[in-house]
Amino acid sequence: MRSAESLVRANLGMKTIADQFQNGAFFDTKTPLGAVTVGLLFAVAAWLAGRALRLTVHRLLARDKHTYVDRMTVSFLAQFAKIAVYLFAFISYAHLVPALARLGTAWLAGVSIISVVVGLAAQSTLGNLIAGISLLLYRPFKIGDRLQVPTPTGVQSGVVESVNLGYTVLRTEDNHRIVIPNSVMASQTTINLG
Repeated sequence: MRSAESLVRANLGMKTIADQFQNGAFFDTKTPLGAVTVGLLFAVAAWLAGRALRLTVHRLLARDKHTYVDRMTVSFLAQFAKIAVYLFAFISYAHLVPALARLGTAWLAGVSIISVVVGLAAQSTLGNLIAGISLLLYRPFKIGDRLQVPTPTGVQSGVVESVNLGYTVLRTEDNHRIVIPNSVMASQTTINLG
């Protein structure tokens, strides 16, 4: 008798799930079931986007046999982009679910305020970062090129040893290192001697 009752309850439960699927409740964010379903879809989509981004970066790095691109820099940017994808997915999801709409708005406002504060506090660092990305993309010089640059002690020449997001390192003939912020490298006149 007891097993017959549990079988009837299970059958009613399956019928309820089937009815909810036919009524579209699975994707209605106003219902708890719909909110969970849409949340799972957003989580899977964000995970797939992050994975595709990571695989693309690894393929690009494997294809680049030269040392033009700093692998640590690219990995950092890929990780930063992956976090941005997850944050975007969460805020979008929170705006779709009526019960979480205020939370999504608060998160968006909080992220905006934090971005402004960090941007103002790290203005020179962010300038170097943007200039570093510009140097990596446009490649006015590459590792191994000899450059002539103005320095506080006069004009110096050196071989490009590395180009990072924040600075460029030159090695002079007398084995000194010249570390130049990328914002300076991007804005000053540099002679590429080859």
